[in-house]
Amino acid sequence: MENGETLPQIMARSRHIILKHKTKWNGQQKARAKILFRKFPDLEKAYGLFLKIVDIFNAKVSPDVARLNLARWYNQVEAFGNNEFNKILETFENHNVTIVNYFKQRLTNASAESFNAKIKALRSQFRGVVDIKFFMFRIATLYT
Repeated sequence: MENGETLPQIMARSRHIILKHKTKWNGQQKARAKILFRKFPDLEKAYGLFLKIVDIFNAKVSPDVARLNLARWYNQVEAFGNNEFNKILETFENHNVTIVNYFKQRLTNASAESFNAKIKALRSQFRGVVDIKFFMFRIATLYT
């Protein structure tokens, strides 16, 4: 290829760049992405959809504007027609109200999920719980 790499090398090294926003790419990554997207145009379309959903969630807008932006994105995903996006579309259909609620105060359940992971780790450390009262006491003393 024009940047001196082979196609397998470009594919292996591009794994990290498609997980980042294109504004954070360096010059070498931009050249690599240009080659990759020229060879795989559907990947470029999918990456564009990824960037749009990231930008929707990063924009500080009202829930009504967010709902409209999400509906437009949803239509673009349907028009793309890739079956890999069906699970995402299904999630948006099932949890539309909850997703739009994020834009009211921009709160997530990340702290609850983190606490749940800590409880599971503690439980696995003891290889199960026999005395529930003592287990609750340990949780209260460790995580308060």
